[in-house]
Amino acid sequence: MDLPIDHFRLLGVSPSADPASILLRLQARSDSPPEDGFTHEGLLQRQALLRRSADLLTDSIARANYEAALLSLSSSHPNETVGLDLAASSEVAGLILLWEAGAAYEAFQLARQGLQPPQAPALGSGREADLTLLAALACRDAARDEQQQRRYESAAQLLREGIELQQRMGKLSDQQASLQQELDDLLPYRVLDLLSRDLSDADARQRGISLLDGLVRDRGGLDSDGLYVDAPVASMGQADFESFFQQIRRFLTVQEQIDLFCGWLAEGSIEAGCLAVFAMAAAGYSRRKPEFLEQARDQLQQLGASDLDPMPLLGCLDLLLGNVSEASLHFSAISDQELLRWLAEHPGDHLAAQCEYCRAWLERDVLPGYRDVDAAGVDLDAWFADRDVQAYVDRIDRQSARQNLSTTVSEAGLRSVLTADVSSLQPVDPDKDPSISDELDSLDVASIGSSRRLRLVVASALVGLMAALAAAVMLRPRSTAPLTLQLELERQESGERKPSIKDPTTLRPEATLQPEISQVNPELQPLRSDVPDESKLRMLVQGWLDNKALTLQGQPSQLPVVARQRLIDRVDQQRAKDVAAGNTTVVKAAVTSLDVVSRQPRRIELKAQVAYRDTTTDQSGIVMDRTEPTSLTITYIFGRDGDQWKLHEYLSK
Repeated sequence: MDLPIDHFRLLGVSPSADPASILLRLQARSDSPPEDGFTHEGLLQRQALLRRSADLLTDSIARANYEAALLSLSSSHPNETVGLDLAASSEVAGLILLWEAGAAYEAFQLARQGLQPPQAPALGSGREADLTLLAALACRDAARDEQQQRRYESAAQLLREGIELQQRMGKLSDQQASLQQELDDLLPYRVLDLLSRDLSDADARQRGISLLDGLVRDRGGLDSDGLYVDAPVASMGQADFESFFQQIRRFLTVQEQIDLFCGWLAEGSIEAGCLAVFAMAAAGYSRRKPEFLEQARDQLQQLGASDLDPMPLLGCLDLLLGNVSEASLHFSAISDQELLRWLAEHPGDHLAAQCEYCRAWLERDVLPGYRDVDAAGVDLDAWFADRDVQAYVDRIDRQSARQNLSTTVSEAGLRSVLTADVSSLQPVDPDKDPSISDELDSLDVASIGSSRRLRLVVASALVGLMAALAAAVMLRPRSTAPLTLQLELERQESGERKPSIKDPTTLRPEATLQPEISQVNPELQPLRSDVPDESKLRMLVQGWLDNKALTLQGQPSQLPVVARQRLIDRVDQQRAKDVAAGNTTVVKAAVTSLDVVSRQPRRIELKAQVAYRDTTTDQSGIVMDRTEPTSLTITYIFGRDGDQWKLHEYLSK
């Protein structure tokens, strides 16, 4: 066989060693054979090869010829290894010496090759026993060499090959168990090796994620109190595991972490649930996707017992979603007295303190630890100015407003049904009673909608009396005067036509919504009073509504007089979006009532009822979107910029 080693390396001496040093080295090697269980025959062959090398290197003429041959071969084959030709009978001894010389990988590959057909030894022979043992020892050392080079996955592959070979040979169960333990201990390093590779190496990363997932599940989760005996890394304590996991997280993308944490949460890991909340928040902020923040908030509210106080986290998430009132409630419920004191003593108003805490929370606790997320430079103004964020918040506001309106009307209808005298209800034919037609003509859109909803309530409660109850509800006496219908489009120059119910969308209740946007006061002045009364605050809110509506229609406005630049930018971006789409949004809004929630020297919080509707049309005047007349509950927060009061934030429910 060809053994990839020269006489100097085989004996373990340097090329400049003198004969005396060579003989001393021979004596030392002869007196210390490997004590791993090789056969006596194999050790005798080893001794013979050592003496053969010593004889050659101590003979001056033979050594000179050998060194000349080495030099010539090295010159003609610079990238190849000079080897020795051995007889087949010396195979085992040569591989043992190759392994002892530090060439464990080559020794393992040659030993494995010698155990396979057609070179396979006879069953039960000494050659089979020596080659099997040598393969196990060389495999172990070769894997350790790879670990020193931080090629952990390559080391694992070698160990798997060695284990498979031992299983096939059916011998040396202790060596097989030793290799398996080496492979198990290597698991954390393999995960690190695979996940630290480039993101383009998808196969390697997927193997790393699978290994990490299996590691955590086998040990009982992230927050396992004790070690599982059968876990692959049973020797890794909780402290060591936490250190390893913190190191490994920075190689995972935010989506990879979300998937892993949600999977471990399903297995009952509360710690994974908390980490999932942070990962969803990081994904939502970094990608400008409020949907992820809403998922994080819902996930946090569903978590069971935990050492983590959820209130500041819920406050930050609600703040990022524009839920200022809910955020304030959560911040006020924080159990950490030191944090409460910091918020109270922070310069500026409460909202400014909450925003500062939220910014620090994102930068310190949420964004670090992901491969694809930049944790520096958190900018809440940029977040709220983002078009996708604004669109999401506006959509949620509209859905909430419509839901509240539907709930209010349904509750009112239900109360009417419950208070109706069912026994007095009789079927009525509108065609035979002209008074019914007159009554129908006097109904407004809200009445028509309420009657339809009432009929559905009656149908579910009293199926047999549906027709009679519906008619009776529609015709029951009113405790107040009916609302007057006015047409939006069909107007005469000298007056208004008779109301029509052919197109209910053209009808609106006069009592609930002003017909037009109030004319913007051309002399709108900044509000500088130290303690503004409710009338001045109401003018400020209405000024915001009127000027916002004008801006959305592309008309000049005085928004800088009533609002901060951040809110003005939001309106401008909404207008720019409409212009890009060729649309125009007409908003009609009016304050119907206003209450002061809290008043401080530099902060005033108001809760207002606003009658609202809007229509979005394209360039040809076709209606693309419409919000029907409704009443919104909006919280306005005004702050003092210098000596002037301006709108800082608002929240629509």
